[in-house]
Amino acid sequence: MERAVDCGLFKGPFSVTFVIPLLNDGEPLSRQIYLWFRKAILRGDMKSDERLPSTREFAEHLNVSRTVVVLAYEQLLAEGFVRGRPGSGTYVTQGLQASRPSSRAGRANVRLSRFARSVAEAAPKIEVPARRATSLRYDFEYGRSDIEQFPFETWRRMLLRHARKAPVRELDYAPAGGSMALREALTAHLRRSRAVVCDPSQVIIVSGSQQALDLIARVLVERGDRVAMENPCYQGAREVLRNIGARLLPVPVDADGLNPASLPERARLAFVTPSHQFPTGAILPLARRLALLDWARRADALVVEDDYDGEFRYEEQPLQSLQGLDTDGRVIYIGTFSRTIFPALRIGYLIVPKSLTAVFTSAKWLCDRHTATLEQETLAEFIASGMYERHLRRVRRRNTSRRKVLLEAIDKYLGDRVQVTGYGAGAHVVLWPDKRIAESAALESAGSRGVGIYGISPYYLTKPARSGFILGFSRMREPDIREGIRRLSQVL
Repeated sequence: MERAVDCGLFKGPFSVTFVIPLLNDGEPLSRQIYLWFRKAILRGDMKSDERLPSTREFAEHLNVSRTVVVLAYEQLLAEGFVRGRPGSGTYVTQGLQASRPSSRAGRANVRLSRFARSVAEAAPKIEVPARRATSLRYDFEYGRSDIEQFPFETWRRMLLRHARKAPVRELDYAPAGGSMALREALTAHLRRSRAVVCDPSQVIIVSGSQQALDLIARVLVERGDRVAMENPCYQGAREVLRNIGARLLPVPVDADGLNPASLPERARLAFVTPSHQFPTGAILPLARRLALLDWARRADALVVEDDYDGEFRYEEQPLQSLQGLDTDGRVIYIGTFSRTIFPALRIGYLIVPKSLTAVFTSAKWLCDRHTATLEQETLAEFIASGMYERHLRRVRRRNTSRRKVLLEAIDKYLGDRVQVTGYGAGAHVVLWPDKRIAESAALESAGSRGVGIYGISPYYLTKPARSGFILGFSRMREPDIREGIRRLSQVL
């Protein structure tokens, strides 16, 4: 709010009328005066060699301390907006308006790179599922972890302890590949839980799986390279590759995931999500995993294994990772803690063949030097202490209960009107209506009933043959799951 007494209107032997409203907004008065003069000089209201009023008379007119005005003038002098002439006064520096545009609406014509233009075009495809403008009571949102289940108090204590005890030298730049404690803890955990075969030197800590995908594209893909992609596929991988100029080759996905028989004869890479195919939820059986590795040998290709939701298997023991089956050093393994801990942690990891560790470590250094150190050390303790596996068991139990309620509700209210895939692992399922239905119309109709469902079509590289709807369940209460499906039955 303005103070009328502090609003200065100053004339005199000067060509400019100074109107400086001083505000009671917590901003120091000297800075308010400095900013006003700075703006007036830059926009040309005050000309080169124009004299400023003396600090004494200006302070009297504004009814402020002379010190306030002196501080403002000193800042203007320090930054070169004005210059002093001994015995004469303070004047606007010459030439400051020379580069100012004649029109205040003038804007620089910035030429974007090819990559930037491609990213701009891809923007609507990246944020999937898009955040809703208004919340829905029965929102089957997917791709998000159930952060309410995480033991935040324990995590905070661990993080605080590491912050207090960390030697100063550990707060300097860290190894680009990541904390050795975390790499060792991850190696042991993945050997037990996912049959991954590696040593800590092959583990590279990254800022989430999306950075892992970006590094893979930068290191291994040239413009025009052929890359095999599941169809449908994860849009984060698709857009990274598309924007770098790769030629994407869609490979159909069925009830058992990617079909190796449909892989192209020649390709640089194949991107797969074998543990819980995203988005259909199919689990790649052992025979197909072995066939995929055989194709990689014949095509002299690499396979990128995004182990999406590999920690969440319900009815049977998880299948061995592709990386653990690989004997030729052709598989690059991606994992993240965004789904099992909380997304804001932004810690993921790459496991690369030994022949590629040096180049990927260098690429990580060029990207952002290294991932946050204190969080890495805390996560290392969280894993090594056994608390991470206990947390996973709790999440699996809760997901199992919600999954059971979801499948029972689908069977009760939707019956044979839909087919369901993806319920063997992960935290979402896909409904495939038996009758052809427009996705957009179904989403709108469900939303009008307070139910949030999500179409599968944005994940296809080609036009989908049928409509499908993705339903996540990890964040929903069981009564809401039942009621949401009951309302959805009125739509499908």
